[in-house]
Amino acid sequence: MNFLLLLLGLALVVVYLSVVIVQQGTVAVITVFGKYARVLRPGLNFKIPFIEVIYRRISIQNRSVELAFQAITADQANVNFKAMLVYSVLNQEEETVKNVAFKFIDESSFMQALIRTIEGSIRSFVATKRQSEILALRSEIIEHVKAQLDTLLESWGYHLTDLQLNDIAFDEVIMRSMAQVVASSNLKAAAENEGQALLITKTKAAEAEGNAIQISAEAEKTASQLRGQGVALFREEVAKGMAESAKVMTEAKLDASLILFSIWTEAIKHFAENGKGNVIFLDGSTEGMDKTMKQLLAVEKMNTNGDSGGIITPPSVPGRR
Repeated sequence: MNFLLLLLGLALVVVYLSVVIVQQGTVAVITVFGKYARVLRPGLNFKIPFIEVIYRRISIQNRSVELAFQAITADQANVNFKAMLVYSVLNQEEETVKNVAFKFIDESSFMQALIRTIEGSIRSFVATKRQSEILALRSEIIEHVKAQLDTLLESWGYHLTDLQLNDIAFDEVIMRSMAQVVASSNLKAAAENEGQALLITKTKAAEAEGNAIQISAEAEKTASQLRGQGVALFREEVAKGMAESAKVMTEAKLDASLILFSIWTEAIKHFAENGKGNVIFLDGSTEGMDKTMKQLLAVEKMNTNGDSGGIITPPSVPGRR
């Protein structure tokens, strides 16, 4: 009876040691006397007790790690980086799992090699650039690291899923000087914009003033033309009226000089009515009147013989207005 219980207990121990449960997202590497034998997939698995040993359980899920390190630029400026690395096992193939299990003695050794490799890649890139260029080269730095690490990580059985540079900072002195440069650049841009705005305003004002002067000149020119045309029409009508009057008086056998005398007296009347207080001196003597009539007759004769369509101008009257 005791022997049966012993056998039953031994059987239970053997079954317990034979059953292997592998969690989802992981695989188990089995060795036989220290030599790789096979890979156990997620779920319920069995192994030979005391002969097959689980050497290592490997997660095939994504893993992340944060990095913080310093690099020096070509102009000897210290740059502080904070990065986040996301990586995973390349695939679940047997050869890949073997690389992951046996390339490094343990997980910490692999992490140390991975971190130092990434830091070295970034430092070698930053060492060829000036500090003023670093902030604009974030994506180029990431691409440089990925290009150098992809092949190396694949040989280790891993894949670099993502690398993010969360923070790029300089020493406080450099940050302060960079802020001053940005501030001075902004002031320069503001001054240039203000100068451009002032130039545009003055240019527009000058253009508007020039257009106004041009419009005023054109309007004055048109007005002068119209005034000249009005004066010409007035003189033409006066000449026509005088010609008609002279014709009528000639047909009536009257002396045409009466027209000139009438014009002269009308002019004197106009002076008197519109003189606005001005003093007009006229020669009212008989000799003066005779001289004026002779002048009017001479003008009338000259217009009749020379330019019948001309304008009869009133005689000059001695004195001043």
